[in-house]
Amino acid sequence: MLKAQVLILGTGIAGLSAALKFARQKTNVLLIAKADIAEGSTRYAQGGIASVWSKKDSFKAHVQDTLVAGAGLCNREIVKLVVQEGPAAVRELIELGVKFTKNSSKSFDLHREGGHGQRRILHADDLTGWAIEKALVEQVKRNRYIKVLEHHVGIDLITEGKIHKKLQGHTPLPGRCLGAYVLNTKTGKVLTLASNATVLATGGAGKVYLYTTNPDTASGDGMAMAFRAGARVANLEFFQFHPTCLFHPSARTLLISEALRGEGAVLKNLAGEPFMDRHHAMASLAPRDIVARAIDLEMKRTGDKHVHLDARHLGAEKLRKHFPNIYSSCLALGIDITQVPIPVVPAAHYTCGGVLTDEHGKTNVEGLYAIGEVACTGLHGANRLASNSLLEAVVFAERVYQHLRPLLKNSRRKHRSSSYLAGKIPQWDTGHAVALEEQIDIAANWHEIRLLMWNFVGIVRSTRRLSSARRRLDLIQNEVNAYYWNYLPSKDLVELRNLITVASLIVQSAQTRKESRGLHYTVDYPARDDQNFGRDTVM
Repeated sequence: MLKAQVLILGTGIAGLSAALKFARQKTNVLLIAKADIAEGSTRYAQGGIASVWSKKDSFKAHVQDTLVAGAGLCNREIVKLVVQEGPAAVRELIELGVKFTKNSSKSFDLHREGGHGQRRILHADDLTGWAIEKALVEQVKRNRYIKVLEHHVGIDLITEGKIHKKLQGHTPLPGRCLGAYVLNTKTGKVLTLASNATVLATGGAGKVYLYTTNPDTASGDGMAMAFRAGARVANLEFFQFHPTCLFHPSARTLLISEALRGEGAVLKNLAGEPFMDRHHAMASLAPRDIVARAIDLEMKRTGDKHVHLDARHLGAEKLRKHFPNIYSSCLALGIDITQVPIPVVPAAHYTCGGVLTDEHGKTNVEGLYAIGEVACTGLHGANRLASNSLLEAVVFAERVYQHLRPLLKNSRRKHRSSSYLAGKIPQWDTGHAVALEEQIDIAANWHEIRLLMWNFVGIVRSTRRLSSARRRLDLIQNEVNAYYWNYLPSKDLVELRNLITVASLIVQSAQTRKESRGLHYTVDYPARDDQNFGRDTVM
């Protein structure tokens, strides 16, 4: 058993930021990385972090843009606090060594992206996520109060309720979260981790869909573990599809940053005709939900497998200077974006819902917190405004830290850590499970879930398709449960169990919302219904 005052699962911008804050106060932190410490969605974020920085901008304008994108479901107070606390969070990133791009006048170069009325996106060329991740990882590796376990994936959270059930045979309320069981994916050994506070920063669930911009780590682990532990989840029907993922057989997850459209790139069909002006006044700069649906409709209308993003008119020098990663990545695949339009298609990108939290990142399970993409804070509503995700992560890392700091101090002073942390948390019990000799069933179920979700629970939905998806997912769920209880855990099995949990929750949430709003569009209920569905979907 390993013990820590704070256990953080996830090493993206949210988890790393929180770990550094606690460690500065000499709080012992156990930080769990699913792969190596730098792997995860943060490092692949291209566009940047949205924050009011220019004198031409205002908190009011950023708040309004966020509310409009969120289609009536944002928590206005949460939006205000994130926007207002944003500049301080960005300044802290700069102090930690993040080098945002500057212009010729030595001030920060600000991009504009879809849904934003002003230039407010700080960026590091078109590799912002990597610049942030690299700087934070360097700080973490130098900090003696942070212990990092790489290549460990969470299996389940440990709660008082689960322990009582094991010892006494009944299921009371969840009780306090006491830590987690995690699997060492290199050795197959399961570790028991005990903590005074547990913070989920595990990211999203893009791998639940066949086509996604997310890395392989994004299998919804934190959401699934939290739900099984009794935490509420919300708004999982609102899954954001990024409008412009490169369409190429050798690069299925290469994101083409929204900042390209912010600089004037235009979406066109394969006949060379711009089509976004038929769907929104902001044309190619419309919010992501509108652009993704418009592309989907255009592809269905024409029968084409993709559309084009034309940036040639921006000029070769500007494209090479401002978008060096996109330029070089496409060129390596034989696409010179200065000479030809970029083939693009929508792909699953961001989980707008997640584990429901309050303004401090606190869940309904005592001792359990969630920050970053795994959380549903109320900021995004029915559709995330571009580049608000990195902002939310750093703001809520600070809010969790500020909320927990006095509680942890009080616990140390009065020696009131949970009695279970003194050794009463049971070690992982394998029971009668045996090693799984063949992986083919797991691989087949993994593929079927992702294909099913893409075809039946994608950008455009229907009552019939959702019902079909749920019936099949229920069958797969039974198979996965049998695998889990009969065989020893492996990385693929743990991820499959989490993936089917999140997929089922997405479908159930979508079936509950009988309207179209933001990222959830159904042909059977095409209108927005504020009277009956102007609320979160909580499960």
